[in-house]
Amino acid sequence: MNRIAITLFSALLIAPVAAIAESMKSEAPANAGVYFVQPTDGATVNETFKVVFGLRNMGVAPAGVEKAGTGHHHLLIDTDVPSDLSKSLPATDQIRHFGGGQTETEITLSPGKHTLQLLVGDHMHVPHNPPVVSEKITVMVE
Repeated sequence: MNRIAITLFSALLIAPVAAIAESMKSEAPANAGVYFVQPTDGATVNETFKVVFGLRNMGVAPAGVEKAGTGHHHLLIDTDVPSDLSKSLPATDQIRHFGGGQTETEITLSPGKHTLQLLVGDHMHVPHNPPVVSEKITVMVE
């Protein structure tokens, strides 16, 4: 009986916290989208190549600047969009942060096939609601 009471009590405490966390996510503007200007899907590139980010119906602002309708880019390399989008995106070799508001970069990848995808994060590196995410593209590095 105590176990059931503790479980119910815990659920009652956790549910509001989850609801508050969800409500704190930055709203994405209607029809916001992120895409690659360069390279294009299926492109063959050198080991070091330029990546240019495109964004529509939304503005770019550096991390730490809380302004409605804005965010900054995260480049996902050879990985999928994280399953839990309620948390800040980690900075790893596969998830590169552009918190300065950059809209392009040069990256170096090993020869072979690689995937790239863009995900926009808010001032705290948390994806918007709904997430503003590009199509995944593939590049062949020579």
